[in-house]
Amino acid sequence: MRITSFKGGVHPPDNKKSTASLPIVDARLPERVVIPMSMHIGAPAKPIVGVGDAVRKGQKIGEAQGAVSVPVHASISGKVIAVGSFPSPMGADAQAVVIESDGADEWADGLAGHDDYLSLNPDVLRNIIKEAGIVGMGGATFPSHVKLSPPKEKKIKYAILNGAECEPYLTADARLMEENPGDIIEGLKIIMAILRVTDGFVGVEDNKKAAIKAMSAEAGKVACELVVETYYERDGIQYEVPKGCKMGVKVVPLPVKYPQGSEKQLIKAVTGLEVPPGHLPMDVGAVVQNVATAAAIYQAVRFGRPLVERVLTVTGPGINEPRNLRVRIGTLFEDIISQCGGINKKAAKVVMGGPMMGIAQWSLGVPVVKGTSGIVALSEREAVNVMDFGPCIRCGRCIEVCPMGLNPSVLGQLIEKGHFEEAKDYGLLDCFECGSCSFVCPSGRPMVQFTKWAKRELARKKQKAS
Repeated sequence: MRITSFKGGVHPPDNKKSTASLPIVDARLPERVVIPMSMHIGAPAKPIVGVGDAVRKGQKIGEAQGAVSVPVHASISGKVIAVGSFPSPMGADAQAVVIESDGADEWADGLAGHDDYLSLNPDVLRNIIKEAGIVGMGGATFPSHVKLSPPKEKKIKYAILNGAECEPYLTADARLMEENPGDIIEGLKIIMAILRVTDGFVGVEDNKKAAIKAMSAEAGKVACELVVETYYERDGIQYEVPKGCKMGVKVVPLPVKYPQGSEKQLIKAVTGLEVPPGHLPMDVGAVVQNVATAAAIYQAVRFGRPLVERVLTVTGPGINEPRNLRVRIGTLFEDIISQCGGINKKAAKVVMGGPMMGIAQWSLGVPVVKGTSGIVALSEREAVNVMDFGPCIRCGRCIEVCPMGLNPSVLGQLIEKGHFEEAKDYGLLDCFECGSCSFVCPSGRPMVQFTKWAKRELARKKQKAS
C-alpha cells in the first residue's frame, strides 16, 4: 500500500522515553470515585441512583438521554454518598455521582457476554456498545454506537483504527497495542461486522516498532467470514449465519508527524482519500475509531463489561515516577498522581491529555473521565502563558503547517475582533484545534483558545435563537 502523507503538520519533541517501555499497571482501588454524568459529546446522562444506594461495579447509575448520549456505570462497588455538582476536568462543574468503596469490588449481576459475537445482528451489537457506555477514548468522546450507525445511503468501505498516538508524552495506546493486541483486533472485527466491511486498517506511527510487530501478528490471524443478513433467533437474541467475503486487517506504519492521529489526516494517510471541508469521514466511505475504543468494544461484547476503566499515561518533568496505569473512571487526579510519586518542583502546569490538545487543570481534585488519555505535569519552560502573546506578524508559518489548509492568521484576527460569523466563513468549524499553528507562531498567539472561544459563542448564539 502506498502511504500518502497529509499536507502540513509539525514535529514537536515526542518526550515518550520515560514511559514507552513501562508496562501497564493496575492503579490501586480508589476509596472514593466521582463519576460525572457528562463524559461524552451529547446530552448528559440522568442519574438513576440516590444517596444511600448500594451499587456494584458495572451497574448503570446514569441513563442515556436522547439519541446522542450513553449511560454511565459505577466503576467500583460501594455506597452512593452524594449526587450533585462537582469539579470536572473539562473546566466547568458537572453533575456527578460520588461512590464510597466497600473494598469488595464486586461486579453487578446480569453482565453477560457472547461467545459467538461475530454472528450477532449489527443492531444487537450497536445496542450492546451503547449500553456499555462506550465512547471515543482518544479524547473526542463521541458515542461509538452513533458513529457505527451511518445513514444507509453512506456506503462504508473502510474501518480504520487510530493507533498513531501522535501527542507528545502519551504512550498508553502504544502499550495497549503491545500488551493487548488481541482485544484490539477482535474489537476491530466487531466494528467491521457492524459496518459490513471487509477491509480493516490499523494506522500506527512507524517509530512504534514493538506495537507494529504485536498488532501485525494478531492481524495476520484474521481470516473469518463476514456475516450477511440471514437471521435466526436463540434465547430472544438475533444471530446471523456466517457467509460472504473474508475479512482482512492490515497494520499500516505511518510517517511520524503531528497530528497524524486526527481522523481526516489518518484517512488521507491510510487510504489516500481526502475528506472535503465541511464533510465527515463517512462521506468518503470510512469510519475511524481509537485502538482503546476497539478494545473496550471487545470487552463489552465478549464479556458484557461496561466501560468503567481505561489506560492512561501519567508523565512529564513534574511527575516523580511516570507510569502507564489502568485506572477506574472517577478516580481523582490527586489519587493517581500520588501513586506516581507525587508532583515535584519542576511542575508548573498539569494537563489532561497531551500538551498540544490537552486541557490545563486548575485543580487536582477532578476525576479521570472516559476521554482522559493522560495526565501530564509540564515544566515552566513548556507551560506557555496563553495571555502573553503578541500581534500577528503575517509570517505565514501557521498557513504552512495547518493540516486542514486553513488560514489561522486571518481566523485569529477575526476572532479577536469578535467577527465570529465571518470566521465561520473562513473555515472555523473545520478547525479541530490541533495547535500546530500555535506551536510555530513566533508571537505565541493562542489560536486553540481563540478557536474554542469562537465556537462557544456561535453555539451560544444558535441556542439563543432556537
